[in-house]
Amino acid sequence: MEKGYEKEQFKSLSIKASVAEKFNGFCKEMSLSKSMTVLVMIEFFQENNISPVESIEPNMETLEKRISLLIKKRMNGMIAIMKDIEKNQTKPTVSILQSLFEQTGSKKRARMVEKNDPYLEKDIHFREKKYLNNNDDA
Repeated sequence: MEKGYEKEQFKSLSIKASVAEKFNGFCKEMSLSKSMTVLVMIEFFQENNISPVESIEPNMETLEKRISLLIKKRMNGMIAIMKDIEKNQTKPTVSILQSLFEQTGSKKRARMVEKNDPYLEKDIHFREKKYLNNNDDA
């Protein structure tokens, strides 16, 4: 029994056999009892202002507009979330990483070297004779 409808009485409806077969199949697809299927169908028609006898085209346009509005709202929400993530997480992380790389790069550039130190000069290909032979000085 459906919750809330346990104490209600049953009434019978007369419908054609072919319609009853289709309806039974539809109830199985919906996984609902026949009473609940009819109730859901009626509520659907009432909530969406749809008449089963009229054409659905004008109402479909309004449904499409509603759906597009919902999608736009969701997209705007996603964009706001992404902007917030970028502002509060991505940009600060990038700036911290950049400052770390700048600090390590500046240490390499600011190397202090004595200009007159002959041992640091690597482009020396020859030396004068007086430095090579100690006997010449004596």
